[in-house]
Amino acid sequence: MQNISFYNLCLTLLPLIVVWYYYKKWTNNSTEIIVATLRMLVQLIAIGYVLIFIFENKNIYLGLFIITFMIIVSSFIALRNTNDKSKKHYLQIFIAILGAGLINLFIIILVLKLEYTYEPRYIIPLSGMIFANTMNALSLAIERFEKESLREDSFEKAREIAFKACLIPQINALLAVGLVSLPGMMTGQILSGVDPLIAVRYQIMIMTMVLSSAGLSTIIYFLIKRKA
Repeated sequence: MQNISFYNLCLTLLPLIVVWYYYKKWTNNSTEIIVATLRMLVQLIAIGYVLIFIFENKNIYLGLFIITFMIIVSSFIALRNTNDKSKKHYLQIFIAILGAGLINLFIIILVLKLEYTYEPRYIIPLSGMIFANTMNALSLAIERFEKESLREDSFEKAREIAFKACLIPQINALLAVGLVSLPGMMTGQILSGVDPLIAVRYQIMIMTMVLSSAGLSTIIYFLIKRKA
């Protein structure tokens, strides 16, 4: 794969400066994009070194710790924009993300037929995709459900609207893939020299996982919410 120099990497920040300028001008918030960008840089560099260590040592306990950490953090982030920030609500979100994540990881292990059940080079990046996607879908579902609950009399109607809304990005992605966009993982594999048809198989797995993880986490959340 073509190496990216530090100088060329800095060039990718130029369009972001324009976005930051208008974000500051129109929202009167000059720090959010800067903080988010700096956090992204620090977090990615840190995880890069951590992944090198994990891939070389294949320590299952360290890997499980990272996956658990992903679930805990993604649950907190999903809780961030909700009105109900109680421990009970956090636990509901945590269970939803955990349940959807474990189901998808189990399927991935069956599909890939890994030499070791725990293969960090596959499991950790795919876990990150699952939990990030689950977190985003659940955040949208909860935010929409809370708003609709103020206007709708029935739980079922508010749930229906929220469920449809949270799956819009995933369904749009399935409709657009190959026509409007080449997804990140597929693009990365092709740039790395992988046969495009093999990259397509991996991307099909990822796309189905993206929709199912979003849907399952929301289903689990609303089932728990209904009984609470």
